[in-house]
Amino acid sequence: MEQINLEKYKVSIKSFDNIYRSEKQSKVKYWFFGMGIFGVIILLLPWTQNIKAKGTITTRSQEQRPQNINSPIAGKITKWWVKEGDFVKKGDTVLQISEIKEGYLDPNLVGRTKEQVDAKKGTITYYEGKIATTGVQINALNNAKVLKISQLTNKLSQLGNKLAGEKAEQSAVNNEFSVAEDQYKRQLKMFEEGLVSQTQLQQRQVSFQNALAKKTIVDNKISQTLQEVANIRIEQNSVEQEYTEKISKAEGDRFQSLGQIETGKGEVAKLENQVTNYIIRNGMYVILAPQDGQIVRASKSGIGEILKDGETITVIVPSRADYAVEMYVTPVDLPLINIGQKVRFMFDGFPAIVFSGWPNSSYGTFGGKIVAFENNISPNGLFRVLVAEDKEDRRWPPQLKIGSGAQGIALLQNVQIWYELWRNVNGFPPDYYKLKDAIGKDKDKEKSKDKEK
Repeated sequence: MEQINLEKYKVSIKSFDNIYRSEKQSKVKYWFFGMGIFGVIILLLPWTQNIKAKGTITTRSQEQRPQNINSPIAGKITKWWVKEGDFVKKGDTVLQISEIKEGYLDPNLVGRTKEQVDAKKGTITYYEGKIATTGVQINALNNAKVLKISQLTNKLSQLGNKLAGEKAEQSAVNNEFSVAEDQYKRQLKMFEEGLVSQTQLQQRQVSFQNALAKKTIVDNKISQTLQEVANIRIEQNSVEQEYTEKISKAEGDRFQSLGQIETGKGEVAKLENQVTNYIIRNGMYVILAPQDGQIVRASKSGIGEILKDGETITVIVPSRADYAVEMYVTPVDLPLINIGQKVRFMFDGFPAIVFSGWPNSSYGTFGGKIVAFENNISPNGLFRVLVAEDKEDRRWPPQLKIGSGAQGIALLQNVQIWYELWRNVNGFPPDYYKLKDAIGKDKDKEKSKDKEK
């Protein structure tokens, strides 16, 4: 067969020029080297390591979190002053209740208790008067005792003088008796010898008998006086005992009155405490809003329902809150968390474009700083981290609500992309590091310790 000459058809066939490239130079190698250089450049670019975690919006201040409004006392609902969804100011009336306990049903309970207080105070006044009277009585007894003892002492002094005179008389009588006795004995001897008559002897004998009688009388007087002295002293002891007993009894009555006064003071204090409690309880019948906020989730409804002590009535969500985010990290990532560490957030409902490795190139994210993290594990097996708003970054939107979701990216070490790929391929965790501020503080502490040593 005759061979077809393609050269003569080469100009006329356009498709041939478009698809046949055997005589043209290939540019694949240029593309290959260009892509390789571009890949190397990409691998050398910086990459910010990070930890991703989900969280919810909360607040650091306990008083800014949603709180239950509880009934401080047991009671019965009489009137609702708000509806669910209403916004209230601090001190606004939320609910009014009435008393149900029989011990507080008396409408004049406070007034009657005050009357009891006044009665107890009057009793104390009466006992104070009794104490004053008892004091006067004790003084009178002491004076009577002193007077009686003085009288007996004077009587003893008189008896002492009488006894001294009688003893002097006794000495004279004894001398006279000795002389008469001696004369009688001599006269008797002379009579026996016949020198004197019997008449003379009898005269001496009479004189002797008279002296003996005088001596006996004086001795009896002294004995009687000594007996009177002994009786006076016994009477002194009796008077001392009698007045001591009376004074002790009066002192006992006085101390008993003092005890009654102290008991009365205790009862007065108790009753005054009850009055104060009743007044405070009367103020608990009107339940007020503890702070500005919105009333939600009323757990009781209608009129006449019974409330228990401390039972939840409704929930108030504070109008103002310094928002924070609580997020949970795995135990492996916990050592990478530090106080003051930067975190980027994507909040639910707010669109964002995120490049996790290039946080500065992201759009729609908000900055935060880690302010606290717990060292005990939560029931979900993760560790809780609390992140507050970064005041130096973009302000968080005011439309945030407590309980809504957030996606957090905790920023870590800056590395190159090739290193990050190598780390992920080998399953290594992100690099552990410390913030510069924390490192500076640690160094300052070490220097101060060295100086102390």
